[in-house]
Amino acid sequence: MTALDRLSGERIFDISDLGRRGDGIATLDGKTLYVPYALPGETVRAEVSGDRAGLLEVVTPSAHRVAPPCRHFTVCGGCAVQHLDDASYRDWKRGLVEAALAHRGIDCAVDPLVDANGRGRRRTTLHVSFENGAAQAGFMEARSHRLLDLDACPILVPALRDAPTIARALARPFAVRNKPLDIHLTATQTGIDCDIRGDGAGTRDIGLDVRRDLPGVARQFDLARIAIAGETIAAPRAPMVTVGPARVASPPGAFLQATSAGEATLAALVQAHIGQADAVADLFCGIGPFALRLAQHAAIFAADSDKAAIAALDAAARHTSGLKPVTATVRDLFRNPLAAEELKPFDAVVFDPPRAGARAQAHELAGSNVTTIVAVSCDPASFARDAATLIAGGYRLARLTPVDQFRHTPHVELVARFVRG
Repeated sequence: MTALDRLSGERIFDISDLGRRGDGIATLDGKTLYVPYALPGETVRAEVSGDRAGLLEVVTPSAHRVAPPCRHFTVCGGCAVQHLDDASYRDWKRGLVEAALAHRGIDCAVDPLVDANGRGRRRTTLHVSFENGAAQAGFMEARSHRLLDLDACPILVPALRDAPTIARALARPFAVRNKPLDIHLTATQTGIDCDIRGDGAGTRDIGLDVRRDLPGVARQFDLARIAIAGETIAAPRAPMVTVGPARVASPPGAFLQATSAGEATLAALVQAHIGQADAVADLFCGIGPFALRLAQHAAIFAADSDKAAIAALDAAARHTSGLKPVTATVRDLFRNPLAAEELKPFDAVVFDPPRAGARAQAHELAGSNVTTIVAVSCDPASFARDAATLIAGGYRLARLTPVDQFRHTPHVELVARFVRG
């Protein structure tokens, strides 16, 4: 029997800190415990099991505890922190970035957290399972493999208020397969874009009944497009998004920032940091949320491994008047990063990699002579790793701003500016 096993059972104890995943942290008999939905300064009664504890009662509540805005909170696993007042929440999220920097020994002042929630998230992925032939759609329950069948989700934009209902309707033609689905819904300016994926959504064996029924669902809910694993099945109209001065036809399953306000906020910070640069490389560019805005004042080289995204960016650039030249290239920057020699023509570089960061590209940037580098990241830990590489190469981290477009979760975006010397 371990020391943690001996802690098991119902206990009363104090919470000292809020962890990086939003759990309350306590020390009990010299061991660290994580207690979801508990806050620092609280005395709680909880059922202890190993290094986790299930909250049974808040004996003494924190002065910073507030009523959660969603009635599904603590059951639904989608949100971790709805019960903390706004000022404390902002400090916590900013602290996540500060802790990641400190772990790498990086000393830099972190700006206050910028709220970029806007009207809510414009994209979501709902999980679908079938029970007695009926589709259930929602998110997984907290710390569980059970699906919570949702009626609505208050963190989504109004256009997605019927997202669970739409997901169930999209899933019905797949009921005979009785396999789980993931249904990606994105609110665009011309309607909801749907991409159906998961174990039950292989396009090779999609039956005629599915292909026959899905266009009817598109008409019922006035959807812009329905795709299965990226293959368009029904498209009454092209899903369009506005990116700065351009309109982009979004490919099926294309990545967009979670909120429109988040994209605008990140882009404004990038533009401010780029300044008067005449030639800019936008790496991991996606459909061009930065490239198409920056092209109003600078020549742009944009690269990404997503062929469909690059095609959409290229088409948007060619059909938007008043832009400087935009060169859009398909390139796997993980395996084939732009070398230091290739970076010589650019006054500035923007890179916005996936959550894993850009280890190889950061190494090449560190050896370059680019005057200004702007990093955009959705993961403070991988950012701090890449930042340490740039700093070791002679760059200085001059500014860092955290941005919150995933309200109520531990996820935080950031924009940072590096300068030579």
